[in-house]
Amino acid sequence: MRKQVIAGNWKMNKVLNEAEQFVQTAKNEVPSEEQVESVVCAPYPFLHTLVKETEGTPLKVGAQNMHFEESGAFTGEVSPVMLKDLGVSYVVLGHSERRELFGETDQDVNKKVHAAFKHDLTPIVCVGETLEQRENNETMNHVESQVKNALDGLSDEQVKQVIIAYEPIWAIGTGKTSSAEDANEVCSHIRNVVRAFSSEEAAEAVRIQYGGSVKPANVDELLNQSDIDGALVGGASMEADSFLKLVEAGKHE
Repeated sequence: MRKQVIAGNWKMNKVLNEAEQFVQTAKNEVPSEEQVESVVCAPYPFLHTLVKETEGTPLKVGAQNMHFEESGAFTGEVSPVMLKDLGVSYVVLGHSERRELFGETDQDVNKKVHAAFKHDLTPIVCVGETLEQRENNETMNHVESQVKNALDGLSDEQVKQVIIAYEPIWAIGTGKTSSAEDANEVCSHIRNVVRAFSSEEAAEAVRIQYGGSVKPANVDELLNQSDIDGALVGGASMEADSFLKLVEAGKHE
């Protein structure tokens, strides 16, 4: 059975004191790592403090993005070397907001995925379609292309370790949520893409999250689906109590 991964994506929110209060509340309340993986993906300025705050606890810290180069003249960017030095465990890559607002391409995402593995960071790779693409029945082809491009050049062992987050863009922060069945259909397709692209073993091992207006009220139905292995959560991860309810839903005894 694949272990569920519940990751909160705070985006560009909170100040340091609020972030500290969150982890101080949550770090000793989340279930053990054997039951569920619990991750908070915080803004860069908070990472050092939050890694220190969560040492020795089941709560892990992730970044929301990174550059694929290790160093250089890239003003304002953060490298995988820096994240690893801080003790960060996970990094979100290819979020739709990065693609849409900052022009990141599938090729950029692929370079970042390779850089993450080079520096022992677990990549959470985001894929998903727009409302227009969904209405034109382009969801499966679009998501398949994103997955193949993101995983290009990885070994089977690396593919097994990737976390893929299916986030339909039209459901992010809108209050609209894909039905559990529809979300699972796309996640199942992603698993089949991995099966054809990599191997049966990799397809069975890779974890696929759903993201898009996930909240305590709908998380159980989503996580009970056959091919959904967790959630990448925005707004509902901002408060510790809400985040803990989401993590509890992902727990395996």
